[in-house]
Amino acid sequence: MTRGMFLLAAVMLGMLAAPVAAREYPGTAMVEFAGYTRCIELRNETTRVVLGPHCGGRVLSYSMEGREALYRDPNHDGWTYTPGKRTVDICGGRLDIGPEMTIPRHPILWLGAWKAEITGSRAARMTSQPDPSTGVQLVRDFRLAAKGSRLTVRQTIRNVSKETKHWCHWSRTLAAPGGIFVIPLNPQSRFPKGYLLYGPGPVMNYSPAEEPAIRRRDGFLEVRAVPSQPKFGIDSMAGWMAYAMPNDLLFVKRFPVYPNRVYSEMAAFTVSLYYVPQFTELEPIGPRETIRPGKSASYTEEWELIPFSFPSEGEEIDLKRVEALAKAK
Repeated sequence: MTRGMFLLAAVMLGMLAAPVAAREYPGTAMVEFAGYTRCIELRNETTRVVLGPHCGGRVLSYSMEGREALYRDPNHDGWTYTPGKRTVDICGGRLDIGPEMTIPRHPILWLGAWKAEITGSRAARMTSQPDPSTGVQLVRDFRLAAKGSRLTVRQTIRNVSKETKHWCHWSRTLAAPGGIFVIPLNPQSRFPKGYLLYGPGPVMNYSPAEEPAIRRRDGFLEVRAVPSQPKFGIDSMAGWMAYAMPNDLLFVKRFPVYPNRVYSEMAAFTVSLYYVPQFTELEPIGPRETIRPGKSASYTEEWELIPFSFPSEGEEIDLKRVEALAKAK
């Protein structure tokens, strides 16, 4: 092979090996957002998703027709993690692994820098660094539909250690505050009221007192205002939750549930909710995964934003309509 042919082959090989993020795909762009450069934007005619790999591999924005679904603290714009220095409670569309109370601290996954790449039309992937504390590496794949607001979010847990690992998917999306949370209750729930509350202190209250912010109605749980204790455990088997927001959007999450599998949170629930004045945290939880060395396990959520008139004061939310919208294919 001549030197010229060698150089041409090298150039062609370089082109083939170029990162996917450098290619142009419909509905994608590299943008600046929230104080970060080189975020990935996925978009169609109505919906915009912004992904940030700089701090935990998260969704920084999920909006429809200019209306934002996620909570973002502008005081944290541009923040990045430095080991040994003060941390912040990052916001946006966060994802994690659990169980919450037994997994070791894992700032490399939760706060560290990730790799981001565009993988196709309105599609992208973010990949964490390998984490020695948990023995895994996380991969998050995102795909926005060509029309509408449906966003597929898949998290894969890769075991990069030499030991079998038992972790679970834990979604921790911070939505805009002040909405109404709706989820079908489990008729065979192990909890007398279909849910439990954490606290005060290190307590899990399986039969909390009635209060105006929380209501059970027609087989659904409604959380309509800031409750006395913010954190819920719910063993719903419906596979969806909905959150009506004051900006007239219904944020729906759909996710698989497995009645015959082990859930490793302390009370074996499938959903957690954290409702405070600043935001509402929507948390589907996956079953316990047994992941052998070199193997992986994935869990997929579907997000959707749907136009929905927020109830006026004294007006009831239409539970049957919420259910129909949440179950629509």
